[in-house]
Amino acid sequence: MVDDDFVPQPGAKQRPGLSLKARAVALLSRREHSRVELARKLAPHAQDPDEIARLLDQLEAKGWQSDTRYVQGLVHRKSAVHGLARIAQSLKQQGISDTQITEVRHQLKDTEIDRARSVWEKRFSAAGLPTNPGQYARQGRFLAARGFSHEVIHKILKNRLCDDQ
Repeated sequence: MVDDDFVPQPGAKQRPGLSLKARAVALLSRREHSRVELARKLAPHAQDPDEIARLLDQLEAKGWQSDTRYVQGLVHRKSAVHGLARIAQSLKQQGISDTQITEVRHQLKDTEIDRARSVWEKRFSAAGLPTNPGQYARQGRFLAARGFSHEVIHKILKNRLCDDQ
C-alpha cells in the first residue's frame, strides 16, 4: 500500500511501498529498539497514532520488541565506558520506565568504581597520576562527562593521589 502523503526525508533511504509492520520488522532486525524509539521512527509513515500503538502491542506480544532486551543490550554496550548517570539518561530518553532504570542502577552500582577506574586507566595511565589541581580537574571532567558520579570520581582520583605518596 503506497501512502499518498508520504514525503521522504532528505538524505534518507525510504521505501514508500512498505507497510508499517514491514518497516518495524526491518528496524528490529537491525538492532533492538525501545518502544518509544520505534514509535518515533514509525510515526512519519502511519495514518494515525493508534495504528502505531496497535502494531507495537502486537510486536511486543509476539516477543519481537522488548524494552527489557533493549535495556540489557544498552547496558551491555555502554557499561564498560559510561557511568550510571549517563546510562540512566540514555534509558530515560528512550522512554524506559523508572522501575527498569532503578533496577539498572542497582545492578551497576557495585561495579561503578571498578568501571571508572578502568576508564581512567585507559585514558590517563600513560599521562600519570594527577599531581596538581589542574590535572585533577581535567581528569575529573573527563570521568564526569562519561557519567560517573562526583563521589566515584573523587575516590578514583584521591586514591590515585594517595597511591603516589
